[in-house]
Amino acid sequence: METMKYDEIKSPIGVLTLGWSGGEQPGLCHVEFGGFADVERELSNWSKRWYSTVQWQRDPEALSEAAAQLQDYFAGTRERFDMPLALRGTPFQVKVWQALLEVPFGETRSYKQIAERIGAPKAVRAVGGSNNRNPVPLIVPCHRIIGSGGALVGYGGGLDIKTYLLQHEGIMSGGAL
Repeated sequence: METMKYDEIKSPIGVLTLGWSGGEQPGLCHVEFGGFADVERELSNWSKRWYSTVQWQRDPEALSEAAAQLQDYFAGTRERFDMPLALRGTPFQVKVWQALLEVPFGETRSYKQIAERIGAPKAVRAVGGSNNRNPVPLIVPCHRIIGSGGALVGYGGGLDIKTYLLQHEGIMSGGAL
């Protein structure tokens, strides 16, 4: 049974818990808003489903590169992440998350555009659901996905964090896109 690795980092949007899988596809597998003690139950439930384990061990070394890249992002010196990802989800979810990775820093796309990009133009709601289940927010930039009319809609970390991230990337200023 695999033991998942984690570490916590401080960021302008609060503490983030980073998860790493060293299994057959090693890589960053989870980013959670909040400290480990606050999100342990969610992480255990998630890892039980996708990795058949509930064991988590703190290992800052395993997550040092991911932590450094996130710190660079928040410092304004990084626009693209360059780390291995271990994305676990349904085939449809993974297809959506791969499409999200193509949305450049400083740009947005609508849920409809993502649905069209993956060849499922009528699956707008399913794209939204997959966006909501993105296990590595920030890295897989689900915050860059907006409603068709340009409205900010839903974000797992809350709309205040989504607003902060869009402002950080220069997409929003003064609360407007």
